[in-house]
Amino acid sequence: MGEKIEIRGARQHNLRNISLDVPKRKITVFTGVSGSGKSSLVFGTIAAESRRLVNETYTAFIQGLMPHYAQPDVDELRNLSAAIVVDQKRLGGNSRSTVGTVTDTYAMLRLLYSRVGEPRVGPAHHFSFNDPEGMCTDCDGLGWATRVSLDELLDRDRSLNTGAIRFPAFEVDSWYWNLYAQSGLFDNDKPLRDYTDEEWHHLLHGPARKLKVKLPTVGGTMNSTYEGLLPRFKRLYLGRELDQVPAQLRADVARIATAGRCTSCAGTRLNEAARTCRVRGRTITECTAMQVSDLAPLVRGITDRPVAPLVTALAARLESLVHIGLGYLSLDRESATLSGGEAQRVRMVRHLGSSLTDIAYVLDEPSVGLHPHDVHRLNELLVALRDKGNTVLVVEHEPAVIAIADHVVDMGPGAGEQGGEIVYTGDLAGLRAAGTLTGRHLDRRQPIRTQVRPATGWLHVPHADLHNLRDVDVRIPTGVLTVVTGVAGSGKSALIRGCLPQHHPEAIIVDQTLPKGSKRSNPATYTGLLDLIRRSFASANGVGAALFSANSEGACPRCQGLGMIYTDLAFLETVATVCEACGGQRYREDVLRYRLRGRTISEVLAMSVTEARAFFTEPALAARLAALDDVGLGYLTLGQPLDTLSGGERQRIKLASELGRTSQVYILDEPTTGLHPHDVAKLIVLLDRLVDGGSTVVTIEHNLDVVGRADWIVDLGPGAGHDGGTVVFFSMATSFAAAALGAEGLAADVTMLVGNGFVPGHAELALGLVREVAGVRALFEARLAAD
Repeated sequence: MGEKIEIRGARQHNLRNISLDVPKRKITVFTGVSGSGKSSLVFGTIAAESRRLVNETYTAFIQGLMPHYAQPDVDELRNLSAAIVVDQKRLGGNSRSTVGTVTDTYAMLRLLYSRVGEPRVGPAHHFSFNDPEGMCTDCDGLGWATRVSLDELLDRDRSLNTGAIRFPAFEVDSWYWNLYAQSGLFDNDKPLRDYTDEEWHHLLHGPARKLKVKLPTVGGTMNSTYEGLLPRFKRLYLGRELDQVPAQLRADVARIATAGRCTSCAGTRLNEAARTCRVRGRTITECTAMQVSDLAPLVRGITDRPVAPLVTALAARLESLVHIGLGYLSLDRESATLSGGEAQRVRMVRHLGSSLTDIAYVLDEPSVGLHPHDVHRLNELLVALRDKGNTVLVVEHEPAVIAIADHVVDMGPGAGEQGGEIVYTGDLAGLRAAGTLTGRHLDRRQPIRTQVRPATGWLHVPHADLHNLRDVDVRIPTGVLTVVTGVAGSGKSALIRGCLPQHHPEAIIVDQTLPKGSKRSNPATYTGLLDLIRRSFASANGVGAALFSANSEGACPRCQGLGMIYTDLAFLETVATVCEACGGQRYREDVLRYRLRGRTISEVLAMSVTEARAFFTEPALAARLAALDDVGLGYLTLGQPLDTLSGGERQRIKLASELGRTSQVYILDEPTTGLHPHDVAKLIVLLDRLVDGGSTVVTIEHNLDVVGRADWIVDLGPGAGHDGGTVVFFSMATSFAAAALGAEGLAADVTMLVGNGFVPGHAELALGLVREVAGVRALFEARLAAD
């Protein structure tokens, strides 16, 4: 078997016909600026071809049910291993999906309770909130129930004829209104307040019965079914997620219906039999509500011989979650609430106990969302995967992760059309001396801010107690850059994304919820640039602006404005070919005759952001293009489909679309996600410019370069979950930096930290961050090792 993955002539996306060998059973880290081609090589070429070849081993019928992977644009790939991709896509699913269900720990816990729980309940599915045998029937296993406010739905002083039902879809003369008005059960001129108990029951809960409804507009009648108002309203509008309700009705639904904890099961989701069964005095719902770090030793202490193998497997899975830094989670935590980084690490845990070897594990920036204090845990996991005989391929920017690489592949030299080449391959020492952007930034640190900007006011957040916050009362300064730090699970997001906007709704939140991508959406459409470009073309040529939309009048009739023809081949990969009618330009031929300063609309959309910035002189266009360039996306073309962009690129497009405003309060959730250190420096310049322009910027961040440039720091901790939720440092960044720069010994360090605002007893975690910020990491580590 070959000892290297051999890649010859890779041209996927922006790759420039590159060839290289990647060592097997080693850790190879792929580095380079955002857009340099790392993902195209690792995910779009190596992983995609591996998964495609594995799928081809199944029958055509099975392949039709599996995800399809296109054959990458590469001449040859040899010695591939089966690839397992662990990316940053958020865990999908609805409220029925939890940390316990996606890690299979809840399935093992259910089996445990079915075997040794007292009193005996039955098989394992009797403890499942997703099974009718185990779920609470009042909330269908969701843990919450929706309550309808009759005072909001009905005006009791009115009759049916005068609009007693206060919901647009049931207004007078509407179809649904006619079902009640023509039922013959009510006096339509009688106020609801005067209804008898029988009439009230019929209106709200009346049983279903056949009904002929007159159709005043067209004449005649139609057969229909009468149904009580409450069951009909719940069936039509409460049996789905709010974003699935017609947009014009969402505000009214939210006014009438409120969700709250189910009173029958107290939010535990299970029926009485399941939630009263105990093992070692604990119910299964008590176990799932515990932090994993507390549950693991509890499970390990169960000594019943019949379930010993099960206890061992469950405890090992829980301890793996703790080891990877997710011990603060609980098994009943809904999976949709996990961040991208948390979701990726949850997926990684599933592979720790696997007996498979010679697998290629492909990871996308696994350090995202990790505090520097926890990166070593990630590194230990990567090393463990390698030592089992697997190939580990990691796309990463974090220097501490790059440091454990056996082999490094640096992509560049730039991004987009300026990237797609291999600028260095070899070991870490060689990368430091290579002179590439990555090599130059490995040991480079942003200078610590020594002159902080004064606060112009305060954003007060009183008595915050969301999730694990412990009655936190904090004031966030305005007119400055505030960085909120702390280990994952310490309460940063609960405080800044949850509580701060509640008290200050004017804040603009730019979080990690990514804009949805499609073949028709692109940076120009998402940021509103295309509307301005179309108007410029329309004005210059004296025609309508709709003519310059590939989704409207100007679309090529053959490809419907996509530029490509997609042919579905059932179980085979869909074939995409360039539209012969428009040559991939997406527009009708007559539209492409119109020009703006010598360029067609298709040529403009093919420009990069940087090129477009030099081309357009219109102020509104220039401002939005500058924002895209400032967040490090100058290499993107205006018409590049949004579904081809990485998560970090989409987040920065979202950030750029919000940056045109001034004197605002911005809340940013880890804006350095997916950014190369070279681009982090650009982001810091942008944040400084926002603050200097009168805005307030509050960012949740682990990146130490950003922390070092803060005017004010709020550090939460001291740990995660129930060990966090308190403010352990709150002060100007100068005192924070001085604590690291001026210490002469470990005792003096602790004394100074406590004096500068750290809660006594929490200095160890504080030191972990401070020594990084100050750039004296080696000094502190040597002292700690000596002690």
